[in-house]
Amino acid sequence: MTSTPEPGGPGTATAVVAASHPRVDRVRQLVPVIVLVAMYAITVAIAPGYLEPPQIGSLLQLASILGIAAVGQTLVILIGGIDLSVGAVATLSNLVAAAILAGSDASLPVALLVVLAVGALVGLGNGLLIQYLKVPDLVATLASMTVVVGAGLLFTQGSPKGRSAPLLNALVTGRFLGVLTGGVLIWLAVSVVVILFLRRSAGGRYVYAVGLNREASRYAAVPVGRTVILLYVASGLMAALAGFLLTGYTGSAYLASGDSYQMQTIAAVILGGTSMFGGRGGYGGTIIGVLITVLLVSALRVVGIAQAGQDIAYGVILLGMLLLLTRMARRSA
Repeated sequence: MTSTPEPGGPGTATAVVAASHPRVDRVRQLVPVIVLVAMYAITVAIAPGYLEPPQIGSLLQLASILGIAAVGQTLVILIGGIDLSVGAVATLSNLVAAAILAGSDASLPVALLVVLAVGALVGLGNGLLIQYLKVPDLVATLASMTVVVGAGLLFTQGSPKGRSAPLLNALVTGRFLGVLTGGVLIWLAVSVVVILFLRRSAGGRYVYAVGLNREASRYAAVPVGRTVILLYVASGLMAALAGFLLTGYTGSAYLASGDSYQMQTIAAVILGGTSMFGGRGGYGGTIIGVLITVLLVSALRVVGIAQAGQDIAYGVILLGMLLLLTRMARRSA
C-alpha cells in the first residue's frame, strides 16, 4: 500500500522533484569540473606563477566575494528567476558601509546590520513585485537595479566618502596558510550552509519543486509565494554581504564598485551547470563556475588582452559553455 504525501509537506515537493533526470544532472555537474581543470592547466602553461600559493590565494580572495554574491543568484535561478540588482546592491552596500565605518572598528556591527537591512529590503521589494504584482523577474529586478543605483548617487552626491575599518581590512585581506583569508573562510561557511539547505532540507526541496514546475508545486501545496519572496530576500542579503566584504578588500568606496557582479554572478551560475529554466543544478556547481569566471578574467589580463578583447572572449567562452552543456544534456536525456 502506497502512502500519500502529506499536503504541503516535504513529500509533496519530493514528488515534483522526482521528474528530474539524474543522468542529465550528472552531466551538468561533470562538464564544469572538466572545463575548470582544462582552463587551469592552460593558464599554468601560459603563466607558471599560477601554481604559486600567493597567486592561488589572490584568486581565492576574488572568488570569495563573487561566490557570496552568487549565492542569491543561484537560488533565484533555481526557481526559474533572475536578479539583475545584485551588482547595484553590492555597490550601495560598499558606499553605505564605507560611510558608516569611516575608518573605525567600533562601527563594524552597525555598518553590517545597516547594509544587510538594505539588501533584505531590496530583495523583499523584488519578491513582492514578482510574486504579487506579477511583474516579470527581469523587469522587476532591472527596475530595482535602477532605483538602487539612483539611491547610491543620492546618498553620496556623486562623491563617495568614508573608508573601511582596519579590522575589516585584516579580515578580508589578511593571509594565513599562504592561501586563505577570512573572506574565503566566510565563503566556505556560507557554501556549506547553502549546499546543506538545498540537499537536505524541506526548503531545499521546495526550491527545486518551484523551479521545475510552479503550477504543479501549487497543486502539491508547496508554499510557492513564500519560497519566491524568501529567495529574493536571500539574494539581496548575499549581495549586501558581498558589498560589505568588498569594502574591506578595496579599503574604500567608489561608484560602480559592484557593477561587474551583475553579469559575473549570472555567468558563474550558468558555467556551474545550473539550468536557466530552473529546477536543476545547485550551489556546488556555482562554486566551480565562480572559480572558472575568476580564473578566466585573470588569465585574459595576464596575456595582455585589452578590455574590449576580454569582454569578447568572455562572451564567446560563456556561449560555448552554454552550447556544450545543452548538447551534452540532450544526448544524456
